[in-house]
Amino acid sequence: MKDEELFDRIALNVKVERTKKRLTQAALAELIDVHEKYIGKIENGKQNVTIKTLNKLANALNIDICKLFENQS
Repeated sequence: MKDEELFDRIALNVKVERTKKRLTQAALAELIDVHEKYIGKIENGKQNVTIKTLNKLANALNIDICKLFENQS
């Protein structure tokens, strides 16, 4: 899998899970202690994130970290 494909997959999964929880980007950003624009970059596939950040996102979204890597199609 190419890096861009992985970033796009994570981006989609973060956005899908965030909207399922009815969280704004700002609310999710506050939960994981980052700027709202950082969440936007993640959701646009423009931000390379660390495992630590992925873990924070998964915890804030109350999902298993593996869900962030799943194929939605």
